[in-house]
Amino acid sequence: MPEIFPDVTVVVATRDRPGLLERAVTSILNQDYPGSVECIVVYDHVDVRDLDVAVGPGRSLKLINNTRRQGLPGGRNSGAEAATGELLAFCDDDDIWLPAKLSRQVELLADPAIGAVSCGLRLRGPGIDKERVLDKDLVTYDDFLADRVMEVHSSTMLIRRSTWAAAGEVDEQIPGGYSEDYEWLLRVSAQTPVAVVRQALVIVDWHGGSFYFGRWATIVEAQRYLIAKHPDLARSRAGLARLRGQIAFALASGNRRTEALKELAAVVRLNPREKRVLVTVPVVLRLVTGERVLRMAQKRGRGI
Repeated sequence: MPEIFPDVTVVVATRDRPGLLERAVTSILNQDYPGSVECIVVYDHVDVRDLDVAVGPGRSLKLINNTRRQGLPGGRNSGAEAATGELLAFCDDDDIWLPAKLSRQVELLADPAIGAVSCGLRLRGPGIDKERVLDKDLVTYDDFLADRVMEVHSSTMLIRRSTWAAAGEVDEQIPGGYSEDYEWLLRVSAQTPVAVVRQALVIVDWHGGSFYFGRWATIVEAQRYLIAKHPDLARSRAGLARLRGQIAFALASGNRRTEALKELAAVVRLNPREKRVLVTVPVVLRLVTGERVLRMAQKRGRGI
């Protein structure tokens, strides 16, 4: 462990999940990290509610309102504005941190060349209990251009406040808040490689992305926004094909078959091996719904 333990602020954006929220906050306040930990819970345009959690020495808990745009990006930005710690982290209100998370991550931040640290995770939910741990020590900007790198989850991230300032806040303009975490990671990794603790230290409550079922038009709009905002995505044909494959799948799921076929043609030109072509064609042919394909993927701990 380092001799100096920087103060850490953890932001938890929430709306109306009190039981899960208390579980998440308790896991943050019970970290074995010797330094100070400030947990800021941001209520998303709903009344602030007291929490029945124990706050021990070296720990503090703040309950505030989201003063920014309604939604997860605004909640995280409101929390970051109120943060006092030298290091900043986020935790979804239904996830759980294992006690060693912060201690292990701060060890890697002893390297001044590292501005952000992730760790492995464990997906846990109905029908699934699965670890996802990377077999590499660093994730670079080029890695994120080529792939979403699911293991680098928002609840696993710990960053320097200087990195946050350089990368910029979470984008509140991205349609529906879809892919806001990936968009932010692109900007973070453009500033610093993301170091990785090769251990599952976060339990992600895996209930899939049912929030987006039926919101196919929002997904199309958000992914097109992402591609337009980050022209460097064109540096990776496979990465761009992945995003455009997601657009094709959402178009097909939303019964926009002609547009979906045009998008699929572009995907094949970029990367004939892109797997989303195979799952989109049956949806275009109306052999299966997009919702069913997505549920099947989520049972394996994947998305589309």
